[in-house]
Amino acid sequence: MSDYETYDLGDFKLQSGVVLPGAWIAYKTYGDPGTPAVLYPTWYSGTISDNEWLIGENMALNPKNYFIIIPALFGNGQSISPSNSKIAPFPDVTFYDNVRAQHQLLTQKLGINHLRCVTGWSMGAGQAFQWATQYPEFLDICVPFCGSAKTSIHNQVMLEGVKSALLAAKGASSAGSTYGRFEKRGSEARTWTEEEKTTGLKAFSRVYAGWGFSQAFYRQKVYETAYGSKELEDFMVCFWEAWGLSKDPENLLVMLHTWQAADVSLQEPYNGNFEKALASIKAKTLVLPSKTDLYFPPEDSEYEVQNMAPGVGSLDVYPSIWGHWAGGPPGNMEDAKWLDERLAKLLAEAPTLG
Repeated sequence: MSDYETYDLGDFKLQSGVVLPGAWIAYKTYGDPGTPAVLYPTWYSGTISDNEWLIGENMALNPKNYFIIIPALFGNGQSISPSNSKIAPFPDVTFYDNVRAQHQLLTQKLGINHLRCVTGWSMGAGQAFQWATQYPEFLDICVPFCGSAKTSIHNQVMLEGVKSALLAAKGASSAGSTYGRFEKRGSEARTWTEEEKTTGLKAFSRVYAGWGFSQAFYRQKVYETAYGSKELEDFMVCFWEAWGLSKDPENLLVMLHTWQAADVSLQEPYNGNFEKALASIKAKTLVLPSKTDLYFPPEDSEYEVQNMAPGVGSLDVYPSIWGHWAGGPPGNMEDAKWLDERLAKLLAEAPTLG
């Protein structure tokens, strides 16, 4: 029996015009529906329970004070995904699609017409930005941490590396680094043998290992002190490969496309004008990049905040050597405390928009 619920979306028309038949979204709620609602979407490959480290009675996201909803990304293995459906090949899904499905869940199933806050890490941050531009009047507060409103060219290249490592196990290569193009394979379903899965997921994980944490993290051998690894190879096998081998390759590719194609301006009424999309944000927005994040650097966040209306956006930078993982499921409680303090302050002080 699962510890989460699902909401049927029916035949769900995607932003591309393709219909995702018999779609559903997985979610879990915490707290009393009568309290202000907080939406906290999942991250790349993350399950609903992977978000729970930021929820607790002694934390800003206190289920005694807020009704917290964690919706799962399409492709994460809980919401509709290649691994739990017969849809093959699985269509491309965008953040726009995920957020529209979440909006439908909130309004039609849960009876929520306004959110106190949307927050999230990495791809969760991307969804927070998407919410703030897709439904600007719907939320009071937006706190994206270690993520972006648009996947940068450098970030696309990073994703191209992990994607190519995974596809190499199938003898396939990518069709280009821009916005999630894959190899040209027609309309047939792609199947994986166990050997291909193991080879591809191990390679995927080892490429990712160079990006998730910073140079300083590795230089100072934090993997030994924080994770108890005996040596670097132990960390590569027990942390990185174990993570990769727990995933489904097609699920990873679906979510990777969503990430690689992210851009809040690719929707009406912005029509590709990124600065206009950022200027539309009405929610009090606190953007929290990590100083040492190798693919969501503070410079990108600075530009995002600069393009928001006066008084809307602000920036604070994690003073962390944990790289991207400064904002993730912590082995590092200092960064978790840093984030929680800023969430608590904004939740206490930001005005209500609706």
